[in-house]
Amino acid sequence: MLEIRGLTKYYRHVPVVDNVTFAVRPGEVTGYLGPNGSGKSTTVKIITALIEPSRGKVFLDGQDIRTDLIAFKRRLGYVPEEAILYSYLTGLEYLQLIGRLRGMPLPTVDRRANDLLELFSLHPHRHSPISNYSKGMKQRVLISAALLHDPDVLILDEPLSGIDVSSAQLFKHLLAELARQGKIILYISHVLEVVERVCARVVIIYRGRIMADDSVEHLRQLTNVPSLEEIFAQLVEQRDLESVARDIVCTIRR
Repeated sequence: MLEIRGLTKYYRHVPVVDNVTFAVRPGEVTGYLGPNGSGKSTTVKIITALIEPSRGKVFLDGQDIRTDLIAFKRRLGYVPEEAILYSYLTGLEYLQLIGRLRGMPLPTVDRRANDLLELFSLHPHRHSPISNYSKGMKQRVLISAALLHDPDVLILDEPLSGIDVSSAQLFKHLLAELARQGKIILYISHVLEVVERVCARVVIIYRGRIMADDSVEHLRQLTNVPSLEEIFAQLVEQRDLESVARDIVCTIRR
């Protein structure tokens, strides 16, 4: 189990993440939601050990990840929000590089890299430089790189960004299968319809604090609304958005 306990992060004495606590259990997909600026990205950077918290800790199977970061990162697969890749490499070369950096046996790297490229419909482009790839193709390379070493923990930050409908459908089935295999999966997204479909639980953060941590079904019962989108609006958005939309139109037409 991945446990986030009392995470707090200050920037210029202002808490952007404020005493955040939740758990991600094996065998289920946990959604992590919040509007822009709510503290999601900062939380993810702390969980993936890219930055240190001001207070609080992250535990994997009861052990503080910072006691052995190398061991933790061996078990971690991470798809970042932005597809930053070595564009001069081909798709196959990039996966081979990632496998070697992770110390995987070369025959295993080559076999898995080719298999993943085939399954993600990238094999015909495996020898083309990534600079020629579309955004969706780059995203599929990132997902392949995150899965290459068969990690126990997956942190997926907007993984469907730029991906076409067919690939998105494949990814939803993939998430379900990974959960059945007992993986620990934290899924960060703004696309609430997808989150509602693939996540067993959701954690909602607003202005650095946790507003909800529950199953979607139980949240529906508590708020008496039918969709995650409406639950989200009740918890984090107090303005009348229809009125705001009308005001925007009136402003640009003056």
